[in-house]
Amino acid sequence: MSVVTTEKHQNILVIISNNPPVNALGAAVRQGLVDGIDEALSDDSIEAVVIRCDGRTFFAGADITEFGKPMQGPNLGEAIDRMEASNKPVVAAIHGTALGGGCEVALACHYRVAVPSAKMGLPEVKLGLIPGAAGTQRLPRVVGAEAALPMVVIGNPISAKKAHAIGLVDKVVGEDSLADDAITFAREQIGKEPPRSSEGTANEDGIKNPAIFDEFRQKNGRKIRGFEAPEAGIQAVKAAGELSYADGVAKERELFAKLMTGTQSAAMRHYFFAERAANKIDGIDPKIDLIPIKKVGILGAGTMGGGIGMNFLSAGIPVTIVELKEEALDRGVGVIRKNYENTAKRGRMTDEQVEGAMSLLTPSLSYDDLADCDLVIEAVFENMDVKKEVFTKLDGIVKQG
Repeated sequence: MSVVTTEKHQNILVIISNNPPVNALGAAVRQGLVDGIDEALSDDSIEAVVIRCDGRTFFAGADITEFGKPMQGPNLGEAIDRMEASNKPVVAAIHGTALGGGCEVALACHYRVAVPSAKMGLPEVKLGLIPGAAGTQRLPRVVGAEAALPMVVIGNPISAKKAHAIGLVDKVVGEDSLADDAITFAREQIGKEPPRSSEGTANEDGIKNPAIFDEFRQKNGRKIRGFEAPEAGIQAVKAAGELSYADGVAKERELFAKLMTGTQSAAMRHYFFAERAANKIDGIDPKIDLIPIKKVGILGAGTMGGGIGMNFLSAGIPVTIVELKEEALDRGVGVIRKNYENTAKRGRMTDEQVEGAMSLLTPSLSYDDLADCDLVIEAVFENMDVKKEVFTKLDGIVKQG
């Protein structure tokens, strides 16, 4: 079965993607979108188009497993340019998350409707990249440079309500009636000249006040310092106000290619995949019931043991921390308290929260106090003989399994 299908609703053609789990924009999806638009344009009985997705989300981004491999079929830029060029209105019907390439698909549609719970964003910066299918050029032309900068440069998604407020979404529709509401909205646009994002003029705030780019750099200096992608994002959004659309797209591609072949993005993409791989353990059914962690034991109250302990204490989970000598135990507990008190001085915790965390900590000199722990973490001296001795002792004390 094709991952992209079409349905006729009288004079409206609905193009539907069903590519679980997140409707990633792989080669088959891109080709399906192009074929759907061609079908609509070649059928005189069709007067408008709706693009929506089955499953839990709108297109949640590019298929990042394709990164670094030869492109199959139309690239995303070519596919969405075909949508925007349509002389029949094209409406994006958004639920879940329209992220990255998904947001670029929505931007290339003439109109965007979304359910209240939907989110939109361009998170490529978190992989050391910028949008690569004209997102940095269409977005400022729709919402202006000032609203586009945080989306491109910081990369956090925004709600449907915020998207509607800045002009990215044309209408917020019913949470449970997206398919029907999108068709109704599309019918209302028949006969109108489709507004094309690439021809938008909302980017003039960066021309009237060029200082907004330096002000943005200064305001977000701590977040973006040392990273290449945020600066490239600022340059791309700035280009949307200074260059023609075609030249702006060329500038975006130049910046994107430099980042894609650079070491920062390679490292950040490696980290992204590694983090997800770490959540999967070979040979274990992902549906297996998790052991509830109501109490944690930590062996070693040094820098590592204390830091690990604070993670659990801050999450409200009781911790028993074990050392061999009273002096080391007292020192470790003292460091934990001092770290919490310093956090409180900076205004990030209250004194009550400090005491609440410390009240969950049980210092001990006995392995036997780990018997009722659901999880025991070893943070002792980096010596294999010591570690073997520790695990031998633990095996006779801790809960089985």
